[in-house]
Formats: sequence, structure tokens, C-alpha cells
Amino acid sequence: MIEKLELLLHLARERHFGRAAQAAGIAQPTLSSAVKSLEDQLGVLIVERGSRFRGFTPEGERILDWARRLTADARAMRQEAAALRRPGEGTLRLGVIPTAELALPALLAPFAEAHPQAAITVLSLTSARILDALENLEIDIGVSYLGEEPLGRFRGLPLYAERYALLVGPDGPFAERETVRWAEAAELRLCLLTPDMQNRRLIDRRLRAAGAHPACTLEANSLLALFAHVRAGPWSTIAPVGRGELRNGLRAIPLVEPEATHEIGLILPPRDVHAPLTARFIASARAITAADHEPRSGDGTIALNAEAPHL
Repeated sequence: MIEKLELLLHLARERHFGRAAQAAGIAQPTLSSAVKSLEDQLGVLIVERGSRFRGFTPEGERILDWARRLTADARAMRQEAAALRRPGEGTLRLGVIPTAELALPALLAPFAEAHPQAAITVLSLTSARILDALENLEIDIGVSYLGEEPLGRFRGLPLYAERYALLVGPDGPFAERETVRWAEAAELRLCLLTPDMQNRRLIDRRLRAAGAHPACTLEANSLLALFAHVRAGPWSTIAPVGRGELRNGLRAIPLVEPEATHEIGLILPPRDVHAPLTARFIASARAITAADHEPRSGDGTIALNAEAPHL
């Protein structure tokens, strides 16, 4: 039955029979037959009937929730058995918001050193997509904002606080200033993350609170793309980066009135028992944050030179 439940997860992710079957590596009739067989076994209608996928029935949503739990437990059991044979092996899958990507090596480097046989996959995702990916078992752990949007049934483990700065070129506006007000930053030609990113929504909220209507003339879904455009073009950006002169020639000027901070942390599945590699990564992250509770790299923000800061 576990195999059929896993097919439900593919269907929940893709919302399309053909794409779900392709993702599962089977023919579409095989997927439809498995869903029908599962309905017969359980005695409830799981999927709304139609020529195309129309959604899960209310009963199907309950079955889908059980499918996620049972599939997660089955995967954890298989990984536990594999770990008994080959300790430290396996794949750890992380979904990370763009603003946390450059801080991530501070966690992954010591973990990789301690687990040289482990494979690590890092996906850049929006905060909302991270929750969906965790729900559908596409990733093992998320790295995202805590306290800004509801996490639902997921749990958060605090890592560090983002602090915002105006990022300009060496001869850019306000380059000689020690601080810049949010209202002043809004008057510049800005390039920012795309609106689907929570970081962008947080920045827009701060700018509106300052009574400003920013002129964002370039958007990207990558911090590195924003940094490149600030370096090469007429733009400035707002990002969670360290203070002062940076080795790549850009300058980060702290934003004040107010000085905004937002907490970044691990987003954990709501389970008491995690897969072995996931549990080891959580323990490693806890040890790092406990040993270095006060951030020492640019007031707890990420460094533009992509070196791993202390979390």
C-alpha cells in the first residue's frame, strides 16, 4: 500500500494525472488504476472524478494527510536500515530562501566534514514553496523566516537574525554615510527580489511604513543577480548583508528608522522521529547555534563574498 500512497503524493504535487505519472516513472493508466485500487481498499472516494484532475475529495484530503505521514515514516525506516549498514550515507535535501543561501555554508560545512559520505541537495525556493515541499516530502528541511507567516504544523529552530542594509557601489548614492533612513533609500533606483519572495514583501512593508513609494525598476529571484546589477549598473538594492566596505567593492550601509530584523531558522517536519541524516543535521545545527549564539559576522547577516559566516 505504501507504493500507492506515494503515488498520491505525486498527484498532490503535480495536480495533473499525466505529470504525476511521469514524475513517478509510470504510465498514466497505471497511476489511475493504483488510485482506484486504493479507493476500493479504503472504501472512500479519494479523487474527484472527471476527464482531468479536479482535486481531492474531503475524504481524499484526509487520506492524503495519512499518506504523507505513513510515507515519511516508511522512508525514515528505510533510511534507518540503510544507516545501520552504511552509517552516514544518504541524501539530505534542503529548501532555502534566497537571502539565506550565502549563510548556509556555516551549517553545511561542518556537517559535511562530519559526514563525508552524505550527499546534500540545496534548492532555492520561496518561503511558501518550502512549506509545500515539506508537506509533500520533496525536501527534508527548510531554511526560511520564522514568525513572519504561519508555519502551520511545522516547527521552527532559530538560527540568526537578518539585518538590512542599503547596498551601493563604491561611488554610489550615500556611499560615505554611516546609516541611511528607509525613506531615503526609497528615493533611489532600486533592484529587488521578485514579489513572490517573502524578503521582498518584508522590504516593501518597511518602505511603506516609512511613507515611501519605492521606484523598483529591476527584479530578480537571486541575490547574486541583484549584487551584479548594483556593481555594474545604476541600481542600488536592499539586502540582509554585513556592514561596511566589502571586498568585492560594494558597500553595505545599515538602514535605520527603524532598524529592522527578521529571524531566520530551520523549518522542521512535525515528527518526533526523523530520518537518520535529517536528525544528524538538526543536531549539528543546534550545536553550532548553541556554541555561537551571538552572531559574529556582520551583526548576524550574510556576507557578500559568500564566505560562511558564523551563525
